[in-house]
Amino acid sequence: MLPLAASAHAASAEEGATAGAAAVVKQPKSLVIGIDGATFAKFEKAKMPRVKGLMAAGMTATSNLYANPMAPTSSGPGWSTIATGTWPDKHKVVDNSFTGARYDLYPDYATRLESADAALDTLVVGTWGPIPTTVFGPAVDTRLGGVSDADTTATAVSRLTTTDADATFVHLDEVDGAGHYYGTEHRAYLDALNVADTQIGRILDAVTSRTTYADEDWQIVITADHGHAPGGGHGGNTPAERQTFVIAKGTGFAPGSVRHDVKVADIAPTVLSHFGVVPDPAWQLDGKAIGSLAPDAFDALRPALNTRVDELALSSTLKGWTTTAPSGWTVDNSAMPTGGVTEWRGWSFATDEFWTNTDRGQGRETNVRARNVFAVADSDEWDDKAHGAGQFDSTLVSPAFAVTGGATATVSYATNYKVDGPQTGDVYVSFDGGPQQLLQSYRADRNAFEKLTVTVPAGAATARLSFRYTGTNSAFWTVDQVTLTS
Repeated sequence: MLPLAASAHAASAEEGATAGAAAVVKQPKSLVIGIDGATFAKFEKAKMPRVKGLMAAGMTATSNLYANPMAPTSSGPGWSTIATGTWPDKHKVVDNSFTGARYDLYPDYATRLESADAALDTLVVGTWGPIPTTVFGPAVDTRLGGVSDADTTATAVSRLTTTDADATFVHLDEVDGAGHYYGTEHRAYLDALNVADTQIGRILDAVTSRTTYADEDWQIVITADHGHAPGGGHGGNTPAERQTFVIAKGTGFAPGSVRHDVKVADIAPTVLSHFGVVPDPAWQLDGKAIGSLAPDAFDALRPALNTRVDELALSSTLKGWTTTAPSGWTVDNSAMPTGGVTEWRGWSFATDEFWTNTDRGQGRETNVRARNVFAVADSDEWDDKAHGAGQFDSTLVSPAFAVTGGATATVSYATNYKVDGPQTGDVYVSFDGGPQQLLQSYRADRNAFEKLTVTVPAGAATARLSFRYTGTNSAFWTVDQVTLTS
């Protein structure tokens, strides 16, 4: 698939000499810098003026990674997710051995850029060996290892100064080493962050000092593969280990903006989009170009989210749940028993920070395809407090979507359905208030972005979706980004 945007590599001299009044199309350029093991929560305490300068000039988004059983919060899965735009259940990198990796199905974004336009100059420089040798494939023009972060930085600066360097990925490793050796509470960890910041500054200065910089459109991204536990180490499911971030500067990123819907899997498609490469649906990317992300109805609930009521293990100041549906949506709890845990009585709307930390290690951390605020039915957590007789039985009902009679409608949503005991999950559609038709049933684990088709009856004008979940101290079902188009 070729880039849609005009490419300086393909432009002829004649084309460049024609329209004097026409706007000059700048050459797209990409720089992604990864700081291994960087804990975002420690950025405020560290000085880090260059990274904070990027935050002020662009967008900042924190999010949480997966944890086992999908994959541990380790470097192999983390960098593979960033490079490929897919989660570990697709790229299959579940540790640092890379055994079973499916880069053949889900290659890195630089490889995809080369497939789209072989004239692009792609560069990968990394201190951690597997970055240039394994995570990024042989189609990349130049893959170089560094014996230290200072060496990696010097190489990146040299290449950015002397080559086309259309798409560059730089990996810095020594913050992770400080995290392992000292933990994140030690001054040495903050010092390591500041050293990385200085190195990032040198790389950024190399970009702005390019003789062709005025004619280039640079997209700069800073990210990390995982965090660190306060005492040092990662791989587990604590918030400190799972939290990561995307800092992005360039066209389309408002200065000083903060977002809650961006994840590290979005980096690869965002870089591809910058070069005009539109992902083929057959690639099955999980991430999306950040510029294409739009809030859904559930996200509008964020300002109204509540602090804990019965979930006393959570911070008393953390806001992250509500049972009040957004405008147009309803929750039918007519079959729900009284009582149970307040936060999860029937379908609720929650953030990852709140929901996954109610009881870690039960698979909630695998809810990677939801964004910002999502709908969740959790019979397991609800059952942790005494309630009336009967099972969890709640139905989430959508607004009426406009449809065209006789046409085919497409129903899309992100879902994570996990089974642990007797439970059911069913999706229904009804047209113009008529009888419900079963659209999809869940009886086994399913973590995916669904696209279902349904034939709209002749003369029908509206359709509603219903998501009914039942369970007896079972697991959960999450739903997000629900659309119905006809």
